[in-house]
Amino acid sequence: METHEFTIIATGLDPSAEDFETRFLEAGCDDATIAFQKGRILVDFARRAPSLEAALASAVDNVRAAGAQVVRIEPDPLVSLADMAGRAQLSRSALTNYFRGHRAEGFPPPRARVMSDSPLWNWADASAWLYRRARVSRAVAMDALVVSEANALIDRDEADFRRALDERVRAAVRALD
Repeated sequence: METHEFTIIATGLDPSAEDFETRFLEAGCDDATIAFQKGRILVDFARRAPSLEAALASAVDNVRAAGAQVVRIEPDPLVSLADMAGRAQLSRSALTNYFRGHRAEGFPPPRARVMSDSPLWNWADASAWLYRRARVSRAVAMDALVVSEANALIDRDEADFRRALDERVRAAVRALD
């Protein structure tokens, strides 16, 4: 089993309540650090599980069992070129060359702030593209896909979330290879 690190962003509980942290611990978040910043609950996990998918599903279940509403899972799926460079362990100039089409064709287009000086890309799309060109490992691309799919399904109830995540991850694996 591996240790998977991620953060669940949540709302719905009063951080000043006497039982705030206890609720998370009793719900199974004993492998997480609980914090409250900028109006959000941050549940920072280091969870041992056979896969990231299993770690995310169980952590979402635990946070919900504590009474919180899950907003999203991080690491953030929207990334700048600098963020991508750090995650891919490549230089920012290499990523800029990919984006501009100087080194290879077909780099995914930005998803947000498209017309600004600091566009953002979907990390799952970019990491899949980089994986197909042997610039990141399969594990890096898979983790990005799992987090992206989990965020897309976060509003589902517990059983539906697990089932849908499993189905989408299997489909993403087929698409990646």
